[in-house]
Amino acid sequence: ADRRSRIPTAMSAPRIGALIIGDEILSGKRQDRHLAHVIATLAGQGLGLDWARYEGDDRDALAAVLRVTFAHGDVVFSFGGVGATPDDHTRQAAAAALDLPLERHPAALAALEAQFGADAYPHRVLMADFPAGAAIIPNPVNRVASFSIRNHHFFPGFPQMAWPMLDWVLATRAPALETPAVAERAIVVHGAGESQLLPLMNDCVARFPQLKLFSLPSFLPEGGRRIELGFRGELNALDAALGYLSA
Repeated sequence: ADRRSRIPTAMSAPRIGALIIGDEILSGKRQDRHLAHVIATLAGQGLGLDWARYEGDDRDALAAVLRVTFAHGDVVFSFGGVGATPDDHTRQAAAAALDLPLERHPAALAALEAQFGADAYPHRVLMADFPAGAAIIPNPVNRVASFSIRNHHFFPGFPQMAWPMLDWVLATRAPALETPAVAERAIVVHGAGESQLLPLMNDCVARFPQLKLFSLPSFLPEGGRRIELGFRGELNALDAALGYLSA
């Protein structure tokens, strides 16, 4: 077995989640690009996702999910459903989850009027309606803002708009995500199957409950198999755990 060590990263407490919304994703009409981008963008900030979830355009279902994430205090990056068409439910679901009314945000309304003039009425102005107390997220593409509330950040489904808005949120509100550094370390075991190592894995989980054990098996192109076996967690506990595992 050869040792593998990875650069320390940060893990969040609160948990960080990604919520990707849209029937078109679930039906296959469009392929999701947000999840991979969020993972890469957060990694650049020393952060990582704790969970990700796909949901369709169902207001009640979205509200149920958001009630849980608001109650847990999660930091959530949500993509999709913030428009004003009948299949867009995200802003209403967020308001329902918090038992808040929708209110027209003055700054969001001003941006719409500046961009569209009289054509902002009567329909585009609906996109300035957010849960009461929300803060706006500026949209650098067409000035149709979105919103943040209680560590939940809601973006359009279009990547060319959503991704710069995500960058803005991380640049302006990232201090809330600063967390203790953790690391990931592993050994690579050749020629063994997971079933052979299962007793050892269970032993390690019992001995080092403060760490997360992971096992990543793969088959080699030239034949044979390998397992990346290691731990993720606080730096001061990793050396002892990896030493025990290696021995």
